[in-house]
Amino acid sequence: MNQSDPDFDPVTLVISEIVKPDRIQEYEAWTRGINHAAREFEGYLGANIIRPRDHAFPEYVTIVKFDNYAHFRTWQVSPICQEWLAKAKDLVDQRVYQRQSYEPEMWFTLSRTATNKPKQPAYYKQVIVGAIAVYPLILLANTLLGPILKGLHPQLALLMSVFFVSALLTYPVMPWLTRTLSFWLYPKR
Repeated sequence: MNQSDPDFDPVTLVISEIVKPDRIQEYEAWTRGINHAAREFEGYLGANIIRPRDHAFPEYVTIVKFDNYAHFRTWQVSPICQEWLAKAKDLVDQRVYQRQSYEPEMWFTLSRTATNKPKQPAYYKQVIVGAIAVYPLILLANTLLGPILKGLHPQLALLMSVFFVSALLTYPVMPWLTRTLSFWLYPKR
């Protein structure tokens, strides 16, 4: 296995969904079910669900991670995944996917080991820092953009919100947060 091959890099899938307001409890049960099903697949690293603060605009953001593209793809095309996605069809008004091969240097300033190889922070620390960064940005986007985007088509409003959060997350939030928390992300041995 060639470790520099992008097919062996972890993969992150970000799913943003606008849930029908009268189906929120069913959607919550669905998220538990699909995440339980995904755990059975090789390479599943976990999922984080960012729930809406304002139930008048029930946007859920789910971040799913797999250890590499092959394992992610096996899950994605599996009949089990397809069945779960079909079950959600009547629960959501819209769904937006964004997949990326995980390149930690995009958000995390990598430390170097004695052999000068980049060293990633522990996975759970990356998840915690990601949640610390994403949650306030989503709240900020809802507060600042909500009134402006209110009259737009929901998919267009969601797309603009995703760009707003992604732009701030990539720079300046994650570089600043990784520098600020470097003592915890990269503890000295």
